[in-house]
Amino acid sequence: MNRSARRDGTPDRGRGKPARSTTGKKDAPRGGTGNASRGGTGGAARTGTGGAPKKPHRGQAAAPGATNKRGKPKQAKPQRQQVPVTPKISNAKPARHQHTDNVAPKQLAAGEGVRLQKVLAQAGVASRRAAEELIEQGRVEVDGAIVVEQGLRVDPENAVVRVDGIRVVVKKDLVHIALNKPRGWQSTMSDDLGRPCIGDIVSERVSAGQRLFHVGRLDADTEGLILLTNDGDLAHRLMHPSFEVPKTYLATVNGVVDRSLGRTLKAGVELEDGPAKVDSFQLLDVNGKQSLVRIVLHEGRKHIVRRLLEAVGHPVVRLVRTDIGSVSLGDGRPGTLRVLGRGEVGSLYKAVGL
Repeated sequence: MNRSARRDGTPDRGRGKPARSTTGKKDAPRGGTGNASRGGTGGAARTGTGGAPKKPHRGQAAAPGATNKRGKPKQAKPQRQQVPVTPKISNAKPARHQHTDNVAPKQLAAGEGVRLQKVLAQAGVASRRAAEELIEQGRVEVDGAIVVEQGLRVDPENAVVRVDGIRVVVKKDLVHIALNKPRGWQSTMSDDLGRPCIGDIVSERVSAGQRLFHVGRLDADTEGLILLTNDGDLAHRLMHPSFEVPKTYLATVNGVVDRSLGRTLKAGVELEDGPAKVDSFQLLDVNGKQSLVRIVLHEGRKHIVRRLLEAVGHPVVRLVRTDIGSVSLGDGRPGTLRVLGRGEVGSLYKAVGL
């Protein structure tokens, strides 16, 4: 029997062959009721109602009756408890000298005085904008009262300004200098015998009209830190023993110092002008027949360190003052000057209650 031909004349070879299985993937119908993979009434894998339920999203509770891979009922995942966050009013560091009966500082009339933020900026505390933030945070005091409002005008010559409890020197004409006195120089502003003195080191400043006071004295053979200032009240208080401003010395002495010597000096040693004692004593080094010690005391009697150490059998070979309060000598060479920083000046005023 002749086979039917296609339009192009080739025989139709598919005729008479058995049909392929309808279950195969390639010949499976695209639609209808038997399509189990796409849709229809038998497509339970995606949309039908007879298949397995959808897996819940993370964070959702499992459906009732749901089981895991082992056939056991699923347990709901514990939920993280939401802790209520208490809003913070301010993280600013408050001023140290706060008063419960806070009285607003005196407001000067328009055109008088200087705005507080400008005063802080000129004193080197911060820029004007940063100074405004300090005021807003309640960290600035004027005459003992905390200021939180902008635009306050103050008298720089008379107002006592503090930031975080530290005194800010706002007077432009105040000078605070640390001098490294060389050995062999006199602790005077002038000397009638023509000997070298600390006045020779600051002669240019004195000629320019600055009147400087030296805070305490060092004998000619002692070297180290001397403070110079034109604030007479500050100089007087720093020298007065009632304010107990500590002074630190490094002393090279003859002999091998026993560590028990510290207890003796702290208990007190009787001198010709009365008993004297140190606040702190430390043995730093022993080199041959000499020892290096550190002494801290607040007394200011003449040659007090030399007399104390000689009284306990260790005469001083070399003596250097390294600190007055929180102000240190630094790394400057003998005969050099340096202007104290704002923090150093503030610590001196605080130490003497100014």
